[in-house]
Amino acid sequence: MPNRPVLDFWYELASPYACLTALRIEKLAEEAGVALRWRPFLLGPIFAAQGWNTSPFELYPSKGRYMWRDTARRARKQGFGFVRPAEFPQNSLTATRLALAGRDEGWTPAFSKALFQAQFGEGRNIAEEAVLSAALKQAGRDPGATLPLARNEDVRARLKAEIEYAKSIGIFGAPFFITEDGEPFWGDDRLEEALEWAREGR
Repeated sequence: MPNRPVLDFWYELASPYACLTALRIEKLAEEAGVALRWRPFLLGPIFAAQGWNTSPFELYPSKGRYMWRDTARRARKQGFGFVRPAEFPQNSLTATRLALAGRDEGWTPAFSKALFQAQFGEGRNIAEEAVLSAALKQAGRDPGATLPLARNEDVRARLKAEIEYAKSIGIFGAPFFITEDGEPFWGDDRLEEALEWAREGR
């Protein structure tokens, strides 16, 4: 479909809510006639700028308990077997660098979804090389040739630039959606509204 409106999908690979979005966004975007731009980034530096040293779901236990209950409910509705990983939030730095490296070649969505499945479907740690390698294989990549991209200076600089840009446009959580006219939407439960706005505008 030519000249489709574009929706930026900002996501943190350690985010349970971003996981739920990533596993359903492509089908909904296709139905809405909206093109997606997958934008992996890190929430850690954004939280640090607010004086937080970890996820607010860890800082505020009652909020964390609600989040795990809520994501399990939403996952069940999607037919996704959701599990809470032993470590949360996970170190997603290497995974995010790799996801960003694959954006130009088009394998970022498959790689990201594989990592979300491993983390929140199987409870695995996405910082582990074996988990990253398996996700790369699922995305059609050779791990031996692709893993070194996480240490590439250009990729590292691109991620830093993405985080700074996210800060500059007011992104404070994930998933976050930005339409072409700059309209912001935050949260998995705002996905449908974001797609509608992207398609029709206001």
